[in-house]
Amino acid sequence: MKIKRIFSWLGVFSIIAAFLIISAVKANVNFDFTQMWVYRIRFYQGFVLTVQISLFSMLLSLILGSLVVVARRSRWMMIRDLASTYVEIIRGTPLLVQIIFFYYIIGTAWGLSNRFVAGVLILSVFEGAYISEIIRGGVNSIESKQMEIARSIGLTKMKMFRLVLLPQLIIRIIPAIAGQFASVIKDSSLLSTIAIIELMQVTKEITATNYSTYYTSYIILAVLYLMLTFPVSMLSRALERSNRYEI
Repeated sequence: MKIKRIFSWLGVFSIIAAFLIISAVKANVNFDFTQMWVYRIRFYQGFVLTVQISLFSMLLSLILGSLVVVARRSRWMMIRDLASTYVEIIRGTPLLVQIIFFYYIIGTAWGLSNRFVAGVLILSVFEGAYISEIIRGGVNSIESKQMEIARSIGLTKMKMFRLVLLPQLIIRIIPAIAGQFASVIKDSSLLSTIAIIELMQVTKEITATNYSTYYTSYIILAVLYLMLTFPVSMLSRALERSNRYEI
């Protein structure tokens, strides 16, 4: 079965590669990778910065998403409405618009000049809205009867959360959270809008100074992003298979 799977994947990649090569030949596009060795250090630096931004953003967005879920279950109506409004606005507007608005207006107003910090905060706010929905969905999927039974045997709210809710919640949301991390990595490319020197910005600068590397640079960019997102996607699928449950 595994051998068939391997041959299936090889067939898929062969078809995609053949299609791209034929398209490049028909479009008279020449890929010259010999020039790219000169830019290896710049690509490496952009790669490292992309990883750093993604990791910090994912950590902060997990914290923010968790706080939003708590806020949406608050007994205070204003706090619930504030959290709901945040989620709807962030999910309903493009990330590119948010980057421009937060950095050039809010960042300028509050003296936030560090582009790295600004980029991490913007990405965290954006991803936090989506992660809050993942966590909220996980919480809602747990039967209320379990909490009623836990309450009936005298468990405190903290013990109910720690012993009943949290273990099931982690199992249910980890695959989706891992998948969201791949989105964080890809979304970080838009931070080139505010000149953060991550992978996308590095590629733009290289192609601006040497146009003959235009298509080759973007192929390398795509490969580097795949190197980051593909393992995360595979991890997400593996976790989903290993943690299947019935609701």
